[in-house]
Amino acid sequence: MQVLFDKFNKTFDPIKVREQANGLLLDSLKEMNVSNLKLLMGLIDLTTLNSTDSDSRAKDFCSKVNNFNANFNNIPNVAGICVFPSLVKVIHENLKEKGVEIVSVAAGFPASQTFLEIKLEESRLAVKAGATEIDIVLNLGQLAEKNYVAVHDEVRQIKAAIGDAKLKVILETGVLSDYNLIWKASILAMDAGADFIKTSTGKLNPAATPDAFLVMAIAISEFYQTTGTKIGIKPAGGISSVEDALVYFYIVKTILGKSWLNKSLFRLGASRLTNQLLSGIYELMGGKNSLQPYF
Repeated sequence: MQVLFDKFNKTFDPIKVREQANGLLLDSLKEMNVSNLKLLMGLIDLTTLNSTDSDSRAKDFCSKVNNFNANFNNIPNVAGICVFPSLVKVIHENLKEKGVEIVSVAAGFPASQTFLEIKLEESRLAVKAGATEIDIVLNLGQLAEKNYVAVHDEVRQIKAAIGDAKLKVILETGVLSDYNLIWKASILAMDAGADFIKTSTGKLNPAATPDAFLVMAIAISEFYQTTGTKIGIKPAGGISSVEDALVYFYIVKTILGKSWLNKSLFRLGASRLTNQLLSGIYELMGGKNSLQPYF
């Protein structure tokens, strides 16, 4: 892996990273408009990952997504529905809305602490049940031990196991020790075949943060400049306000460019955000901010 890290050789000054992230955070406020909020709505992976999740919960998600366009004219539907592997079949059987991805966490989510054989089989089974995208957690234990070959190989094998389905690799940036390790984790995941890199599971604190997300975006930019391959990016966890979402939107716009501002390359793992965005859209359009929660 040293050859890979020599190829993508970069170190980060933590003070400069935070200063740049804070500057982008302040500038993002100017992005508050109807067009951008509608765009953000269409980037959300509507997610339920609770121990109490059930078939009825999954069916309720599908019903709301299926009926969204009838209730909200000219507002994009969500990008995907994200559930545990056991509920993928229910989503597949009940989701009628075209263009909405079926996303499954897998491979020992959220800790990634199980046998590789189980990770591979769970990922395969999720795709067989109907998942079009698989979200996994990078092997943080191996990463901490600097077993970079093992980390890379595991992602590569899971990507091979899921065929044409997209693979999102969660870095769990909140528990990585510094920005340089976030950089290495990003490079490892992308080189191994990740279609997206994602900040967090939402199960640990801190979850998504603008500074960690900024480092990931820079990694994607340099990977694209070197390889010509565009990798997607997804912040997740703790994004509950429109203002929060606009920060990540603006980082993507500034660092990666407008060509990344679509659901093929940018997602938001922020189910609580959906109702905030809907209310914000109606308020900016001159309506009263009294919209009843839909999701």
